Amino acid sequence: MSGDEAVRDEVRCVREYDGQVARVVIDRPRVLNAVDRATTERLREIWAELEADRSIRAVVVTGAGERAFSTGADMSAGATAKSGLEYWAGLDPDGFGALSLRETLDVPVIARVNGYALGGGMEMVLGCDIVIAADHARFGLTEPRVGRIPLDGGVFRLMERVPHTQAMGLLLTGRKVPAAEMYRMGLVNEVVPGERLDEAVDRWLTEVLACSPMSLRAIKQMARAGAGLTARQAHALRLPALMEAVDSEDAAEGVRAFQEKRPPVWPGR
Repeated sequence: MSGDEAVRDEVRCVREYDGQVARVVIDRPRVLNAVDRATTERLREIWAELEADRSIRAVVVTGAGERAFSTGADMSAGATAKSGLEYWAGLDPDGFGALSLRETLDVPVIARVNGYALGGGMEMVLGCDIVIAADHARFGLTEPRVGRIPLDGGVFRLMERVPHTQAMGLLLTGRKVPAAEMYRMGLVNEVVPGERLDEAVDRWLTEVLACSPMSLRAIKQMARAGAGLTARQAHALRLPALMEAVDSEDAAEGVRAFQEKRPPVWPGR
């Protein structure tokens, strides 16, 4: 098996729901789904492919097995080691796994957290829109415990999401936090027993797919572009996906379906 084939086996992208949903799986359970350079490159390829495919309406990202979503950067003995300065100098503008700071993936992204989401793994979770966690999952920006810093958006993404004291309580201890505590902080949408994780993710996907894909693309662009603006400033934004959505076939179909008392069939254009 070639190196490229091995990496593709370790990061799988599977289509579901008649090709409308992409499930991206980091399949490296021997290192708790930690991410090395080759894995990052493959993830970057996948995100670019999904962005270019307008038939995709949602993405689920997860890790293989039941122990870990991802434990972040691969620091195992066989991994290529970088110094802190080397890592900092080579930071990906799209963040950890080319996802945590990504601003161009305009479809809903659901994190299916099946175990540890630590370091860069938690940063990837912070780059998602909806987070569903198994009750045994643990989260943490644990970099300070190994002399590192959450440089791929962890500090700033967390500060955006929760009050200062809660964010600093995580950042300044590097502790591993149970899923239930993350739910109380507002960082997780739902916590379920591990055996019901897929059922919960499917339920959320059903709700997402009931919506117009044009509307959801517009909402994601608006939410991202409006961050830091006043509501009045954000209201004045004229974004590509917004302009498409307000004059789309989806908009016409939504009205027709409502009037005809039937579920809409979204053209996605």
